[in-house]
Amino acid sequence: MRFSALVAVLPDELEEQAIAIAKQAGAGGVTIMDARGIGADARKTFLGMTYEGSQSVLLWVLEKKVALGVLKALRREVDLDNDPRGVAFITGIDHLAGIGRSQLEQFQEKIKDEL
Repeated sequence: MRFSALVAVLPDELEEQAIAIAKQAGAGGVTIMDARGIGADARKTFLGMTYEGSQSVLLWVLEKKVALGVLKALRREVDLDNDPRGVAFITGIDHLAGIGRSQLEQFQEKIKDEL
């Protein structure tokens, strides 16, 4: 079984929606990290203070095919192609420790369901 890391960097207000979409598409647990981001456009200021958007970094470790399905669902449902506030990507994992047997079984069931 091949694994991938799916990373989504989204505005805080999309965090819960993205987690629900990922779960529906076959993802299990997620690691959530707080972040701040500055886009390519100039920073916005308000009363002389700079606003940097608050963001969530969501990290899933998934079976490769499941990761692709989750990415496609996020792309469609969160409209990543038209909303410049978010980004999601998949990167390969060469070595992995800490995935429990129950999680492996869930991945195998999800793959069987798709065949």
